[in-house]
Amino acid sequence: MRIMFVGDSMTIGSAGDHTWRYRMWQHLNATHGGPYKIVGPRRELYDPAADAPVSHAYGAPDFPERARAHLAGWGEGWLHMAPLVGDAVRAGRADTLLVSLGLIDLGFYTDAGQTAENVHRFVTEAREANPRIRAVLLPVIRNVRALGDPAFADECERFNELLGKAVAELGTPGSPLLLASRPEGWDIDRDTYDGTHPNAAGEHLLAAAFADAMHQAWGVGAPYIPAQD
Repeated sequence: MRIMFVGDSMTIGSAGDHTWRYRMWQHLNATHGGPYKIVGPRRELYDPAADAPVSHAYGAPDFPERARAHLAGWGEGWLHMAPLVGDAVRAGRADTLLVSLGLIDLGFYTDAGQTAENVHRFVTEAREANPRIRAVLLPVIRNVRALGDPAFADECERFNELLGKAVAELGTPGSPLLLASRPEGWDIDRDTYDGTHPNAAGEHLLAAAFADAMHQAWGVGAPYIPAQD
């Protein structure tokens, strides 16, 4: 199994974060009975001081360089990742994608329909690189903006409906797609540090959403149990 994390600011993380990618690495080490590798063209965290992805200051010193690989970016969404995923899959020989995208698209770049079109493009590009690629897709988790902007909240819900339809339409036995459940009980006051980006509690919830989907559908690992920091 060759896993690639694909995501926006919630996935790349910023300087000092553990990241949910680290939580997933811990989980796979504890529960996955076979070999696996985390692949991707990037290793960095976002550095707020530099306003660029140039930090390597992960919050967990035991997170090895080889496991830090990803295709995630601060301010990047489906719009940005669709043209990149094919080359990244080829270079890393990825066979499993864990994807958390959409909030930044809806907030700054595209409406729900356009964002869904980019989901289709993303899947097409990934399959051209590996026709047997499989992927777990996480719905958009509404953030603090959605609390005060009903139109934005509605757009998030509309996209999530379209994402569910895309997963149902595009999934095949040879290249399955899973729609993960939104993290149960997500609370922006408890699980984020700014109303959007996950703190330690939120990182565990994000990792659990992917881990539980893979376990239930594909028998990968076990149900998620948070490791102690």
